[in-house]
Amino acid sequence: MEGGLRFDGGRLCLDLVGTVGGRLGAEPVERLDSPERLRDWLLGSGAVPPGTPLAAVDAAWLARFRAVRDLLHRVVHAEVDGRAADPDLERVNALAVTAPPALKADRGADGTLLRSLAGAPDCGALLGQVARDAVELLTDPAARGQLRRCEGETCSLVYLDTSRGRRRRWCSSEVCGNRERVARHRRRTVGTR
Repeated sequence: MEGGLRFDGGRLCLDLVGTVGGRLGAEPVERLDSPERLRDWLLGSGAVPPGTPLAAVDAAWLARFRAVRDLLHRVVHAEVDGRAADPDLERVNALAVTAPPALKADRGADGTLLRSLAGAPDCGALLGQVARDAVELLTDPAARGQLRRCEGETCSLVYLDTSRGRRRRWCSSEVCGNRERVARHRRRTVGTR
């Protein structure tokens, strides 16, 4: 799981930020390590509809997504800690004005309506979609107030805490929460011996 793609953020932009892992200040774990992984992320995050042909995704797309991911990583973590730098916000705003990919409705084989892109996926349009999601998140006081950094020992993911009571501690109960419970059990077991 350490190098696996994670979709625990609750927002498209946070899921992109989550493609680099590890505790802040430690050696990062790169999860977008190839164009194939970027294709998997685009589909898994819902940035493009299922079945979208992504043959155009190449090393240049990967470099652009990583650059935007690094920018959003700085902005989101700075907002959680206090305040993002204005030059970084200007770069996010510049990306957000790019037109998002146009969607259309198509009939599936069984007659149900399915989402698809109106044209071939465009890297700039997809990056604009992610940046616009970040702008919407960071300018919504209620959503921004739900931003949390995972308390997992080896995790720095930022997620939206939409739990009832807003007391969620981990990005994922199944991953980081389970690690914490196992570590707590081991400490108790060692303490009783």
